[in-house]
Amino acid sequence: MRRVPTALIAALTLVVGFAVAQVSDVRALGGAVLLAGGAWCAVRAWRPAGALRTVVVLVVAALCFVASHLLAPHLGAWPSVAVVAAVLAAVTWVLVDRPTGVAARR
Repeated sequence: MRRVPTALIAALTLVVGFAVAQVSDVRALGGAVLLAGGAWCAVRAWRPAGALRTVVVLVVAALCFVASHLLAPHLGAWPSVAVVAAVLAAVTWVLVDRPTGVAARR
């Protein structure tokens, strides 16, 4: 069975965190989802990607969270979350999930 890409989990963390905050009307609950998802992604990415790439992904995730709030008045809440989740997924895939080395070229 293939492993679910960390990029997918990272993107879904933003989407699910926002959904939980909206549905429950408790922003802290959405924040808890973000923290749990971020921690899970960090633990999972540490070994294959290393410390530097993992920290970069976490910083990008935090920036995406802020960007979603800045974009929301212009795009709407859900579209802004979708955009930043896509950005986070792309960055995470490049830094963590993308195959590298000889095995990737086969």
